[in-house]
Amino acid sequence: MSPKRLLGVGGIVLLGGVALALASRAQRVASSARLVGELLADRASTPTRTVRFEDIEGLPKPIRRYLEHVLTEGRPYVHTARLHQDGEFRLGDASAPWKPLEATQHYTVEPPGFVWDARIDIVPSVPIRVVDAFVGGEGLLVAKLFSLVPVAEADPSQELDEGELARHLAEMVWFPTAFLPGQGVEWDAVDAHSARATIEYDGTSASVVFHVDDDEITHVTADRWYEMDDGSYELQPWTGYFHDYHEVDGLRVPSSGEVEWNLPDGDLSYWRADIDGVEYEP
Repeated sequence: MSPKRLLGVGGIVLLGGVALALASRAQRVASSARLVGELLADRASTPTRTVRFEDIEGLPKPIRRYLEHVLTEGRPYVHTARLHQDGEFRLGDASAPWKPLEATQHYTVEPPGFVWDARIDIVPSVPIRVVDAFVGGEGLLVAKLFSLVPVAEADPSQELDEGELARHLAEMVWFPTAFLPGQGVEWDAVDAHSARATIEYDGTSASVVFHVDDDEITHVTADRWYEMDDGSYELQPWTGYFHDYHEVDGLRVPSSGEVEWNLPDGDLSYWRADIDGVEYEP
């Protein structure tokens, strides 16, 4: 779903009544809990593994430098992660205003999956709830007014699945033990400062190039499926930026980020946020 597709939602927000507002919290909790429950129920039962730098000797040099910088030898691998985001989202083209955003995101490593549950206030006290997910090998993207009334939804498709898996791969910077050998990621060297990661799950594959500077992943690039106004998809360049690494539970991870589409008529930045909470379960 493109940000432009959500822009028209603003024209119908005043149709939401008091009853919808009162019902929204219970509806959101039930829906989010179901998706997160499915995500966590699919987790593979794996023996506890710990970080060993000898295991990364065969990886491309920039990725080895990065992993040695952000990991602690002997730390258990991450199996699940939970992030809280406080930031802004742009609903529309590059001229559209930024809207306040608050989101919680759950991830699993094996199998790869996530649920992003975001509240975007399009006008004061009128929220859109956006759920973006990759669960059970399938992508999902839906927006609801007051968490109850559907206003936009991406149709199931291979393009949607690939896009969501690419998002998961790019965001592994917040649980970087997932980059280690044996976790489903294949690496190919690009140059002295970057490497391409590829992940495949249940017939869907995605690739992202990770760019390393001063031993930290500063940005990622990929060709991802961009949904047009008519619902069709086109491959377009996409970039995600990561800033202000800090230590959380033995891992160095970004504390903020921003993502953009690099479209023929210019860059379209649509998400930027601080990550003000990170929790892991080994």
